[in-house]
Amino acid sequence: MTTPYQQQYQAPVPPQGSPQMPQAAPHQPVPSGPPSQPYAGVGPYTSPIPVRQTHLGNALASEWTKIKSVRSTIWTLGVMVALVTGIGLLVAASTSDSDYQTVPTTLPGFFGTLLGQLCIVTLGVLVITSEYGTGMIRTTLTASPQRSRVLTAKALVFFTLSFTTTTLALALVAFAGTGMHSGPGVQEPTSDQLLGATVGAGLYVSLLGLLSLAVGCMLRHSAGAITTMLGVVLLPAILPAFLMMSDSLRDLGVKMQEYSSPQALASLFRIDESLNSGWPQLWALAGITAAAMIAAYALLEKRDV
Repeated sequence: MTTPYQQQYQAPVPPQGSPQMPQAAPHQPVPSGPPSQPYAGVGPYTSPIPVRQTHLGNALASEWTKIKSVRSTIWTLGVMVALVTGIGLLVAASTSDSDYQTVPTTLPGFFGTLLGQLCIVTLGVLVITSEYGTGMIRTTLTASPQRSRVLTAKALVFFTLSFTTTTLALALVAFAGTGMHSGPGVQEPTSDQLLGATVGAGLYVSLLGLLSLAVGCMLRHSAGAITTMLGVVLLPAILPAFLMMSDSLRDLGVKMQEYSSPQALASLFRIDESLNSGWPQLWALAGITAAAMIAAYALLEKRDV
């Protein structure tokens, strides 16, 4: 006997002969393997950007973007051009034709180059030590794991920029001085003298900057590398005066003075007939710079960043 409450909530019983409700199929296990046919929209992603192998050109483009974007490049190169052209044109304007009877008219560029070379030295150090100072060298070497390629790109971009800028500034002063002073008694520069006062001096200053870049790569500190390069430039010009006081060290002092930076530039500008052409000093600097670059490559591959 059922109560009214049970009758109200009791499930109805289908009458005899009526269709039965379909029963649920037993649970089937889902296969664990991948489906035989992939679903629509599911699959590996293919980027529309083509993937290609990087080369030295990509590193050159990266280094050019960096060197032209920082303020130190504009300031150092701007000051160098101002010193070379400003002092050179000032000397050319304040001298007379009689001052160029024994020296070529390209001489005014020598005085500005003595100071302008320090700007190139500073820029060469900052090209690489600034990245060590900010920690961006880690990002650079992560993007380009081939460290030798990074250093090669830095050296090529910096050397090309410094050589072009310095040579153009020296050529401007040389042609301006030749135009200001001409006539009888004035020593017109020969092709060799003009080449030494423009391309030779620009090459010498650029090699000093490249040597600074190598020293900066080895020391990885801006102040230490700049101080070291100032010693390399200034010490051979100052120390011979003390070495020549001793008879036993006189020959060393003479040789050191001959290969000092001021003496090498004076030889390239032919300010004295007793001096050589300046090309031996230039090749000696090229050898020292090559040795320093080899050491920088070795240390960059060996040390951690």
